[in-house]
Amino acid sequence: MVRIRGRVGDWPVDLTVELDAEDWAQLVQHLTPSAPAEPLPAAKPAAMPAPGDALWQTTLDLLRRAGQIDGPQLLGQLAALAGGEAAGKRLLVRLRHCNQVRMETGVDAPIYHWVGEA
Repeated sequence: MVRIRGRVGDWPVDLTVELDAEDWAQLVQHLTPSAPAEPLPAAKPAAMPAPGDALWQTTLDLLRRAGQIDGPQLLGQLAALAGGEAAGKRLLVRLRHCNQVRMETGVDAPIYHWVGEA
C-alpha cells in the first residue's frame, strides 16, 4: 500500500494505492535499470552564506521574529521579499538546511520553526 498526501493546486490530495505482489513485481521491472548506472557524485555540503548576504539575514530575521510559520505563508513573504516565487523557493531550500531552523511536517504544509544558535 502506498499513501500519497499533498496538494494539486488548491485541491487537497489524500490517495491510497493498493498493489498486490504481481503489481509490485511489474513495478520493480520498470524501475530496475537495464545497464549499470554510473555512481552519483558525492553531495557537497551546503555553502555557508556570506556574512554580508542581506537578503539571507532578512530571511532569518523574518523567521526569528515569527517564531514559527507555515510553508505557503513563508513562501509568499519570501517571494515578495526576494522579487519572485523562484527566488523565494531558493530561500526556503536554504532554510531547510540551516542549523538555526527546524522544519516540521504539518498536516497540510511544512512548518518552519526558529531554533536559534546551534
